[in-house]
Amino acid sequence: MVVRLRLSRLGCKNKPFYRVMAADSRSPRDGKHLEVLGYYNPLPGQDGGKRMGINFDRVKYWLSVGAQPSEPVQRLLFRAGLLPPPPMLAMGRKGGPRDTRPVDPMTGRVMTEGKRDNAASKEDPEVDEVDTDDEGEKGQGLINYDLSFKILLVGDSAVGKSSLLVSFISNAVEDLSPTIGVDFKIKFLTVGEKKLKLTIWDTAGQERFRTLTSSYYRGAQGIILVYDVTRRDTFTNLSDVWAKELELYSTHEDCVKMLVGNKVDRESERVVSREEGIALANELGCLFLECSAKTRENVERCFEELTLKIMEVPRLLEEGSNVKRNILKQKQEYQAPQDGGCCS
Repeated sequence: MVVRLRLSRLGCKNKPFYRVMAADSRSPRDGKHLEVLGYYNPLPGQDGGKRMGINFDRVKYWLSVGAQPSEPVQRLLFRAGLLPPPPMLAMGRKGGPRDTRPVDPMTGRVMTEGKRDNAASKEDPEVDEVDTDDEGEKGQGLINYDLSFKILLVGDSAVGKSSLLVSFISNAVEDLSPTIGVDFKIKFLTVGEKKLKLTIWDTAGQERFRTLTSSYYRGAQGIILVYDVTRRDTFTNLSDVWAKELELYSTHEDCVKMLVGNKVDRESERVVSREEGIALANELGCLFLECSAKTRENVERCFEELTLKIMEVPRLLEEGSNVKRNILKQKQEYQAPQDGGCCS
């Protein structure tokens, strides 16, 4: 059975409203489904923002077991930050910037001002409602920043990538289960005189997820290769596996890389020396640091040093600046008054 993630329309033609669902690809378009994953309302609410409520944990599960998203669903998941953009959406017409005005995902047509109405629903109370404007910042209160960078965490399973991320984001230490597919978190911080937005992607280390995680190398300005100082295989796999994947999939030749040895709090169990880590970092052209996600030793320093190095690379610095400028431009265009009250 091939599972498809697709939309099923519930509303009328002028006020469309969709369920996001996992369905057997052999079933009719609006027929039997395996699971309802949430809803999507292409018509903005009273606050001017598009609305969707999707259980992203379940979406990640279906993606991890090979479910194929339809193009409309792929567009939604891209806007929510879970998938890279579909080729035509990323390119735009004739290679130009894409139109970010709200569209009907089934037809691809721009929703005009006259058709906007609040049709948000609580049909699925267990899903989280997400405001997708500017990657959800409105939900946190509007946060101004100067630069935006994408950082990727890679390495074998159970080396502590997720714990490292949680420790940095929330100052907490949690006992986490292995990541399924890909997860991400956003962190705002100040480095020097610049306010930064870091979108940090946490990838699964298991081999069965490699085809899913490979696309997330695209556009990353910084990549952290994590190993466990108490497990030599996780260290040797950095050069045997992860460095090769980075070279194959990374879209930035000047991407900043950092080698991080985690779990230094378990010094009595250490099998990889600091000197070995430094030597491999020099060989791979990486920064180097050892840390402990459990005690938070060097956790903040890890991300701060990586970010400072990214800011020293002119091309990456310019790219980080462009992200913010593009968002502001898109919002201004979207909020510009429109003449006439007739729909096309």
